[in-house]
Amino acid sequence: MTDQAVQPTTAGPGPRPFTGRDRELRALREDIERAGLHTLSGHPPAQSRVLLIAGAPGSGRTALAEEFVGRIADRYPGGVLRARLTEPGGTPVPVERAARDLLAALSRLGTPHAGNTGNAANAGNAAEAGKTGKNPAEALPVAVPPPGADEAVVAEALRTALTRRGRTILLLDDVAHSDQVLDLAPENRDCLVVAVSSGPLTDVPDVRPCALGGLDRSAAVALLARRAGSSPRITVDPRSAEVLAEQCGGLPAALTLLGGWLGAHPKLSVLEATRMLARSDPGGSDGPGGPGVPGEPVEPDDEEFAQPVAPRSPAPLARAFRLVHDSLSQPLARLLRLLALAPAGIVEPQLASALGGCSMSTAHSALQEYVRLGLLRPLDGDRYQVPGCLDPLLRARLAAHERPEEVLLARARMLERLVRRLQACSAVCEPAGSEARRQLAGMPRALRFLHPLEARNWLEVRRPALLSAARMAVAEGGGELDTLARRLVSALARALDAHCAPEEAEPELYRLHELVLRVAERNRMHRERAAALLNLGDLDAQTDRLEDALVRYRTALDAARQGGDERVAGRALESLGGGYAELGDWDRAADWYGRALALRLSRDERADREATARLHGRIGAVHARAERWEEALRAWRASAAAFRRLQDQGAQARALAEAARVQEFAGRPQDALRTFGQALEVSRGAGDVRLEAALQLRAADACGRAGSLRAAQRHRAAAARLLGPAAARAEAQDVWPDAEPGRAAAEPARAGTSEPVRAGERGFPAGEAEPRGGYPADGSGEGH
Repeated sequence: MTDQAVQPTTAGPGPRPFTGRDRELRALREDIERAGLHTLSGHPPAQSRVLLIAGAPGSGRTALAEEFVGRIADRYPGGVLRARLTEPGGTPVPVERAARDLLAALSRLGTPHAGNTGNAANAGNAAEAGKTGKNPAEALPVAVPPPGADEAVVAEALRTALTRRGRTILLLDDVAHSDQVLDLAPENRDCLVVAVSSGPLTDVPDVRPCALGGLDRSAAVALLARRAGSSPRITVDPRSAEVLAEQCGGLPAALTLLGGWLGAHPKLSVLEATRMLARSDPGGSDGPGGPGVPGEPVEPDDEEFAQPVAPRSPAPLARAFRLVHDSLSQPLARLLRLLALAPAGIVEPQLASALGGCSMSTAHSALQEYVRLGLLRPLDGDRYQVPGCLDPLLRARLAAHERPEEVLLARARMLERLVRRLQACSAVCEPAGSEARRQLAGMPRALRFLHPLEARNWLEVRRPALLSAARMAVAEGGGELDTLARRLVSALARALDAHCAPEEAEPELYRLHELVLRVAERNRMHRERAAALLNLGDLDAQTDRLEDALVRYRTALDAARQGGDERVAGRALESLGGGYAELGDWDRAADWYGRALALRLSRDERADREATARLHGRIGAVHARAERWEEALRAWRASAAAFRRLQDQGAQARALAEAARVQEFAGRPQDALRTFGQALEVSRGAGDVRLEAALQLRAADACGRAGSLRAAQRHRAAAARLLGPAAARAEAQDVWPDAEPGRAAAEPARAGTSEPVRAGERGFPAGEAEPRGGYPADGSGEGH
């Protein structure tokens, strides 16, 4: 139905010819208004009405859901949101991931006011807003929980957003178990949930099931004729056509395959087709009745990496697929089997070329042939989707006909192609003449992007499939793909960082860091484990989950020490200090900052000298917050001296200014004025007009508080000459926010900018900061 495991969208997959199912469509329409058993008993459920379309794989259940939703969409001005809740391979999609992706779609749309329940006036307003380009929902943004939030919190946020939105359709395809529907269904009777599943959802109250079998005889023959093309074979031999439709069990997927196969064999009669299909054995190496053995359903707690149970494919569909597959040439059949490895079931020529080890033109021709045969569904552009009902059949064929080594090699080629494409995606945003742009110019044309907008569009469309590829690389391959998995995560993180706003990319980055952590723990890679824990701790801290962040930082410190990486250990110590500073525990913050300082002082690289200067400032800031003025003053003076040795005059001037503020708050105004003078003198040598103007204003404020009004006027006049009166005050606010006496240098500040330190900051100066992701591009595991 969609191009990913979970793809919320307001637009369907595109119009396709639809045949039959008139009775089911009428029944579904009637079920919308019909009261359920709970309602008749006087206890209507709080959640929205749930319509269930249940049927075996290949019965056309998704196509029926799409057709039904398309016919009633005008009655629901809130729009249609879609999510596929089972990934290729049979793994249920975790509720947290599905809910978060649906929330992301709602964030792009906005949420209408709670009173918008879909009456004519509201629908008219929405239509008018669409014409004028205005969003009627801009006043009520969607509240999206932070990355790492509990599943229940994210699901509750989705239900709340849908309830406020009003009349909305939520189409849930491939539902694996009732809990998925119960967790996602909004508590609003004006909303409608259309669930598609292979069986009953007995735990969902007031659910209205629509069980699908095969198409009726006339509709089945019509579908067969449409897929077979303009040949009169169906017309001249209607009885054989009916027999063929009956052999297909009336299943639309089987009829589509047989129709495409007939179209590819124009000289074959329908009678011969029925005989060949009857001889096609659905068992063999695939097992009786098609591949897959019924098993216990996957429990919700085991969703993320549980080994899925392959669904049983109906025997008619298995026979039709076997007939079509066996009629292909050996290269085409092999490439078709390898398409089962495509992430999220999405295929494009580049990916198919990598999987099959063939040229792009050969892969493109093969994909077109698969579409004609009904083995693939075309999407937008040059992308195609493996039908969900064929996925278990392809996987069974892959296991039966391909050696594990060949499958692993095909996966590796595909992941390598994705890594290079992602590297090009981020490199196109680098400045002209940079090393990344030079490497981009040396890539094949098929891998390059000509413009950042082209790269961003590519990333946005393929983001779900790329995330699926990362999960697949970690979960499959028996650990032999771990190096490629880490490279893929690193490249994907850099691409997200280059093209997405931080708040937009954080949920995906959180998932990526969790994947790297899993790989690192599996391979006992202490440095990689520490890097992943630090990144996860940063994201926890940025969303005010400080206790969780501190636990991750302590674990990262232990991992860094096990790996013998003092640099990462220093960052962990510094992050711990920032976390306790954010909690207001100044003693512990000073202690952890002191440990980080001692570690840096034992090393003599420039990065360590820069960190030493910064840490002196942070220690001074936390001492000031605790009103330990002498300790704060010593630390800020040590910071200024360290920056002087580094010949960083701007950072030295800022550190001196912080020392002056500490003196002022300690009741030593004359000492503060002298220190402000030293800071001004140093700032002139830095050549930073903004900094000098801000210091002039700070000095003016200090003079005013000390009673030196003329000196205060001189400093303000100097600031005005530098930037102008209004601009000077604005620049001062950019450098330092206003602070009241007693709140002194109070926020632990990043030396060199005096901005408040937030728990989870990376703690590296600008020249040393790692890009998001923090993992080596070569997968060597060295450093973070």
